[in-house]
Amino acid sequence: MKATQELKNEHHGIEQMLQVLDAISAKLGRGEPLPAEHMDGIMEFLTVFIDKCHHGKEEEFLFPALEAAGVLREGGPIGVLLVEHDEGRRLVSKLKQCVSDHRSGDQQAAVGIQETVTAYVNLLRQHITKEDTVLFPMADAKLDAVSDTVLFEDFERLERERIGAGRHEAFHALLDQLQGIYLDE
Repeated sequence: MKATQELKNEHHGIEQMLQVLDAISAKLGRGEPLPAEHMDGIMEFLTVFIDKCHHGKEEEFLFPALEAAGVLREGGPIGVLLVEHDEGRRLVSKLKQCVSDHRSGDQQAAVGIQETVTAYVNLLRQHITKEDTVLFPMADAKLDAVSDTVLFEDFERLERERIGAGRHEAFHALLDQLQGIYLDE
């Protein structure tokens, strides 16, 4: 299905950002500086690309379509994933505060950044595995071609309205840049 394939493709980009976060955390652990412009881009990626765009597509369109097809929210996979989305938001908020504290000169905030990055990365890796191996195959089995087309169109509209034209590509350019800096060393 086109809709679930789009979400899987986004997972690939998210996993790349998680690798960058791991590398940044390791640099902080070695006492290396935290470039503000990189963290600004990363925070924007976490809040706009992951939460507003990717999680928005799931929460506003995919999950309701699955519920309409008989998949349970409470006591089912949708409820679990929604709790994890909320936990991710909490961790991103905490990470933003730690980054702000670190910029203000609080060197202890580096430990908070590392701990929060570890928790966030672990959460999202497990979350992505659940979606890729349980939820998306379920969606592919339960939703027909018409539903898939409607979902895909809704996803595209959300992306245009929520993050704007060209932003998806800009986030991928940011990923490429950060990977070149942090992962190709």
